Amino acid sequence: MKHYLKYVIALAFLFTVAGIQPVAAEEGHEAKVEQGEGELNVKELILDHLADSYEWHMATFGDFHLTIPLPIIVKGETSGWHIFMSTKFHHGHEAYEGFYIAPEGNYKGKIVEKNAAGEEVRPWDFSLTKNATSLIISSILLLVIVMSVAGWYKKQAKSGEKKAPKGFVGFMEMFIMSVQDDIIKPCVGKNYRKFSPYLLTVFFFIFFNNIMGLIPIFPGGANVTGNIAITLILALFTFFTVNLFGTKEYWKEVFWPDVPTWLKVPIPIMPAIELVGVFTKPFALMIRLFANILAGHSIVLGLTCLIFVTVNLGNVILGSMTVVSVLLTVFISLVEILVAYIQAYVFTMLSAVFIGLAQAEPHHHAEEKH
Repeated sequence: MKHYLKYVIALAFLFTVAGIQPVAAEEGHEAKVEQGEGELNVKELILDHLADSYEWHMATFGDFHLTIPLPIIVKGETSGWHIFMSTKFHHGHEAYEGFYIAPEGNYKGKIVEKNAAGEEVRPWDFSLTKNATSLIISSILLLVIVMSVAGWYKKQAKSGEKKAPKGFVGFMEMFIMSVQDDIIKPCVGKNYRKFSPYLLTVFFFIFFNNIMGLIPIFPGGANVTGNIAITLILALFTFFTVNLFGTKEYWKEVFWPDVPTWLKVPIPIMPAIELVGVFTKPFALMIRLFANILAGHSIVLGLTCLIFVTVNLGNVILGSMTVVSVLLTVFISLVEILVAYIQAYVFTMLSAVFIGLAQAEPHHHAEEKH
């Protein structure tokens, strides 16, 4: 464990020290209450905090923002490739080499440029955003954890010793075996070993990123599993695993299910329903994870905003709502830890169920076994 951790800690330290820099705050950079200039836009504030960004904002000290700039990699429509750091945008208020962050419209918060006709268009954008950076960091940390546990067992195998794991390795073994025995094995069936690596990876990837999203300081705080692009890819992995490894009996039940013939011909009512179900299953996985994680973060931010919404309503109301806001925020944050596990559990369980259904066997084989 120590062998891997020292490299990760050193890399994170160098990345942080090299990238962090205080920069002057621009007027209107964040949604806030100005004296005599309107009210706090709670919706805008929550959406801005949940959205992805081209820099990693860590803290604000007076008029200075402490941020980690991230690399911008774009290919313009006519100007070709450009690589530079996000500090060139000065928090999105300046253009650089013809590129800028759209302040509003369909591309709000995204890098855009003007084409020959003067229209705002999106370049090919391969930039390392906050969510992408968090995804890389959490994946590295997860690999370190898994490899350290695997290394312990490898040492045991080489030495010929047979002793029960203790401490962190023992905890991870308990965690892994609980997922294996309580979710994967009963839901997939006899072929569970074939799909265990994928399902265990999905569970720990989702759980780890959910937990990282609850940590308010670097490298936590990114909305990875609350990003629909991430949940879409996870759902697609399950979709392809289910359908590429599905048995002949599974596809027979899709296109010629065991129902009365009049439900199949001349109008293929049941085959059409079954075929739609092939696509709605991964869609449900995608939306379920995305919506639950996004809702949890939104509730925490909304409860925090109660303090600022009531700032002009007097000291009594402000004081009481501050207490209520803090207590509810702490409570919901604790609930979110449970939700982090539940959502990983549910996604893995449903994926295992769908895979298990795709491993269907002919009925006469099932009868012979009984």
